[in-house]
Amino acid sequence: QVKLVESGGGSVQAGGSLRLSCAASGNPEDSRCMAWFRQTPATQREGVAAIDNLDSYYGKSVKGRFTISKDTAKNTLYLQMDSLKPEDTAMYYCAAHPYYCHGYMLKNGGADFTDWGQGTQVTVSS
Repeated sequence: QVKLVESGGGSVQAGGSLRLSCAASGNPEDSRCMAWFRQTPATQREGVAAIDNLDSYYGKSVKGRFTISKDTAKNTLYLQMDSLKPEDTAMYYCAAHPYYCHGYMLKNGGADFTDWGQGTQVTVSS
């Protein structure tokens, strides 16, 4: 099991930037694939981005604006969010599982992921 702790959320105006972090503790092999999901009270959980040591994947709504990266030495996941829009407002969750990522894993609500953080709120005002 992996413990995931997110940080970096906050409030920003449209067009601004934020960087989220997710520190993972435990066996690094249990977090081979790490990802960001987001959810609002009115929406289902949406896959934002995922990464392993081979590739990275993005949801359609964030591609070109968000960048996912991972510091393997620190076992810390990042999400650089640029050109933020009000529709990016959500609780952002870090997730992990011990297998390689695949693009479809962002499309099924996080069902493939075994470990989750507590979430960090991002609010974008117009």
